[in-house]
Amino acid sequence: MNIPSGLPPSPLFGVQPFTQPMPRFDVLPRKPFIAGNGVMAPIPAFPGVPGPDPTMEANTTQRPVPAVLGGGTGPIEGRPPGPAWAHQQWTDFPVRMAVEVTQEGAKPNTVYNPGVPSSLNSGIDPAQSFRPTFHPGLPDQGPLALWTFNGTLPPKLLMGRYHEAILFRHHNRLPEDPSQNGGFGIHTLTTHEHNGHHGAENDGFTGAYFFPGQFYDYHYPICHGGYFSINQDAGDARCGSPNDAGGVDRVPGDYRETMSTHWFHDHMFSFTAQNVYKGNAGMFNIYSAVDRGNEEINDGVNLRLPSGTAKSFGNLDYDVNLMLADKAWDGDGQLAMNIFDFDGFLGDVMTVNLAYKPFFEVERRKYRFRILNGAVARFFKLAFSDSSPMTIIANDGNLLPAPVPVTTLDEMGIAERFDIIVDFSRYQIGDKVWLVNLAEHENGRRPKEDLALRDALAGTSSDPCVGRFLEFRVVRDPARPDISQVPAQLIPNPDLSRIPVAAERTFEFGRGAQQTTSDPITSFFGPWGIKASGGDMLAADFGRISAAPRFGSREIWTLKNGGGGWDHPIHIHFEEGQILARDGKASNVPAWERGRKDVYRLHPGGSVTLSLQFRDFGGMFMEHCHNTTHEDNAMLLRWEIDDLGGAFLRPLPTPIPTPQGVTFVPPDDILPTAFK
Repeated sequence: MNIPSGLPPSPLFGVQPFTQPMPRFDVLPRKPFIAGNGVMAPIPAFPGVPGPDPTMEANTTQRPVPAVLGGGTGPIEGRPPGPAWAHQQWTDFPVRMAVEVTQEGAKPNTVYNPGVPSSLNSGIDPAQSFRPTFHPGLPDQGPLALWTFNGTLPPKLLMGRYHEAILFRHHNRLPEDPSQNGGFGIHTLTTHEHNGHHGAENDGFTGAYFFPGQFYDYHYPICHGGYFSINQDAGDARCGSPNDAGGVDRVPGDYRETMSTHWFHDHMFSFTAQNVYKGNAGMFNIYSAVDRGNEEINDGVNLRLPSGTAKSFGNLDYDVNLMLADKAWDGDGQLAMNIFDFDGFLGDVMTVNLAYKPFFEVERRKYRFRILNGAVARFFKLAFSDSSPMTIIANDGNLLPAPVPVTTLDEMGIAERFDIIVDFSRYQIGDKVWLVNLAEHENGRRPKEDLALRDALAGTSSDPCVGRFLEFRVVRDPARPDISQVPAQLIPNPDLSRIPVAAERTFEFGRGAQQTTSDPITSFFGPWGIKASGGDMLAADFGRISAAPRFGSREIWTLKNGGGGWDHPIHIHFEEGQILARDGKASNVPAWERGRKDVYRLHPGGSVTLSLQFRDFGGMFMEHCHNTTHEDNAMLLRWEIDDLGGAFLRPLPTPIPTPQGVTFVPPDDILPTAFK
């Protein structure tokens, strides 16, 4: 069998598929925040002492720096200091909830919270210690092999609701010595909340990383796009936040910009692929007036999607997060990666929620599945083993204008999401059905081909991640009737036709990049690169400004694939876009891409044209291929909104982090076409 990982086959130690339950995500605790009430956990520099309250500008209180990191002292918070990196709209969105996480090596989980009873989690007893392993029959992962949020499995779920700002404090507790990494990954971090609508200081900019012993306070306002310009009287009942009484607190903004399914992951410059692969990835469910997470509330606004009824919002009973990722491990069962494959690393073992080929028990009713492609370079194309139907309700973080019934999903690029509805009432108790991957790879550039279902089920593919990977077991009728719905209309797209187009830009993604700068920290030379508006194919430099759209403007961006031998899922940070055309034609845009998106699949030799707005916040953001191997080698660029006033009056200086503090330098390069 051809193993696309470039490594020896991963040993299974006698473990068989579908012999362990699939764990639901581990729900992160949310603590109501009141300044000075001591809810922030102790920081490593001051054990036993509650951490400081969050501040608008970075906290520069000094701490000792270990000798291996250069000694001396440095700030407790790794966020770049000063007004340019202060939390934007800090007073408009005061912190309501505090969520704290650590990044550390693998260890048992003694506080697993799936958010549902064990009967809805395939019988898993959360009171039992959850081992750091991909299967009970496989070895535990060591603390240098697997680096996860809180150091534990299952992966973490952040839950939020609109206009309830979250302070997400991320502590770096990885080894101080960067060589203590199990052979890959780096101990510096920057957390990207993919595709959060907030200032760049909270975006996980690739050059705003922080070191072991530090924390970084990310402020997630969770506001609708257009918060400061649309629906200013908060009169639209569809634009709001679910409250604890079962009603809605109305807020300004455009309800058509409502988002539902996000994820968060590391974005360290040149190490994103390695750090995410090691376990730095979680998911984020966002609840709103229209997507309440309560299927019972019938107020003419709530869509009543499958979820549950016990709580006013955020019920997870029938709303299930699925993170798909291929992995590989060495002869000792420890996570392994080929870091020298610049086309894109592929594993040879399929996992769901970091569990090897599990089963999941379901009732005879409708479920919502929020599916994330959390791989490094692998694409997935999903179908049920019996060709039964499913309904797409969302692509990426956004509900579609209308549901799309299908029997096979489109190929999912890395970081793309599909929310689907599956009705298991068509089965009988005792039935089993499987999710099947049809996308066959032979390297990390793109799928070799999409197999017919019968061929994928035959087990003859040379790609070991083709075929069945998740078993559904129909175990009972629901205790109460299924009252959830799949409405004929979901969320319409914003009408951008009346907003003038301020500029048009073209970005071409391909090989043969050159590097015009030589900064050893901000620049990187790799085979991959991006051409901006007809310029040279350039490798990544996070000190280079490639585009600078004006605040409050709308632009048309065309993304082009410069070659025919690869496929690039392109991610643009901060703002969702609407695809206007594929390969120059609106008719080429399929129904599941006619909502808003944040990842845009570039087919071989193809192009995507999209419309983007730039509102509410500013700073430096990114655009890159989300085949994270391509991103790291070096298909990434920086763009920024720098005309907000105050600290944003000119091109922003580039942060240069060290354990002793962040310094700033002028941009390495500003492309002539950046300021159109």
